[in-house]
Amino acid sequence: MQRNRDETKRWQVLFGGVLMQLCIGGIYTWSLFNQPLVDAFGWERTEVYTAYSLIVFIFALVTIYSGRLQDKIGPRKVATIGILFFSVGLIVASMARSLAVLYLGYSVLGGIGVGMVYVCPLSTSLKWYPKKKGMVTGIIVGAFGLGGFVFNFILSYLIQRIGVSQTFLVQGLVYAVVGLIGAQMLKVPEESESNKKILVNENDFNSKSMLKTRTFYLLWIIYFIGSLSGLVVIGLAQDIARDVVGLTPQIAGYSIAVAAVANALGRLGWGALSDVYGRLRVFSLLFLITALSMLTLSLWTHQAIVYFIVLVLIVSSFGGFLATFPAITSDYFGTYYFGSNYGLIYQAYGVASLAGPFLLGLTSQDTQAFFIASLLAVVGLGLTLIVRPPETTT
Repeated sequence: MQRNRDETKRWQVLFGGVLMQLCIGGIYTWSLFNQPLVDAFGWERTEVYTAYSLIVFIFALVTIYSGRLQDKIGPRKVATIGILFFSVGLIVASMARSLAVLYLGYSVLGGIGVGMVYVCPLSTSLKWYPKKKGMVTGIIVGAFGLGGFVFNFILSYLIQRIGVSQTFLVQGLVYAVVGLIGAQMLKVPEESESNKKILVNENDFNSKSMLKTRTFYLLWIIYFIGSLSGLVVIGLAQDIARDVVGLTPQIAGYSIAVAAVANALGRLGWGALSDVYGRLRVFSLLFLITALSMLTLSLWTHQAIVYFIVLVLIVSSFGGFLATFPAITSDYFGTYYFGSNYGLIYQAYGVASLAGPFLLGLTSQDTQAFFIASLLAVVGLGLTLIVRPPETTT
């Protein structure tokens, strides 16, 4: 009887986490908003795209604080506050008639909200499923990636029918309802299964101890490089399809949905495979795929079928990194301090979100930036060969 109750609680936590991640994963639909905002307010594309880069950077930065906070007061409270911030941010964005208000609402308030929500279901689920870390983190972050697909066609329809500003408002209200329901389902297990977990190290590293290890910095750089290509391609997927590949706006619009599905499937599949074949082997393969795909995108950009194949490979690999990094963080540094530890490692993702526009600004053509990203992926591949588990603290 007790076992059945525990199983019910496990699935409840997982389901609640999925609901919340679907909502905050709506940020991956940003490519839908680029051109409508440019058309509506006359802003430059780079200025509009900056809102997306900022929300990713801010939400990654906030995970440092939210990870520690949820360790102290519990994931339910932190997730609830986060969903409210995210929803209010979208409502403020719906009233934006200047870039400053757009950045304040969507990027700042929204970024704080996403950052508070993101770590909570990850940390909580790892405690309920200590032997299936890759699979569970794949499901949780897979839902984050799937949010782009779930809302893609709805948001595209709403933008056309009611306008870009009102679409922000609808998002804010819907995400508030669904996200708050999910947040109430989070619960840390009363009796931790930590004595049964399989870790590389027997003891947990607190953040101070983790920062003293060489392993942390190597993983941070690997995460940064692994995130860069995917963030650039996801944020500009529709623009690349239209402006670089030369597809019609209608066909280019499908790139958002294709990227969202690839993102979600990559997170689910690669996370589960890392449980079987090892995290670092999966990282090496992901870098190889990314390097070849970005190279192809930089050299061969005028055929739709080639673009969509490369898009799937790049974005699914990106999803694989995001699914597997929570698991390797738990493997190497333990579960007890996971919230704060992963918040620090996750900063690599946030910095990569800012590096993407910087990289695009350094080059005269997007294809040149893709080539540089391909070379960086080769560097990331080399780094996966030298990472070793940290020495246990005593």
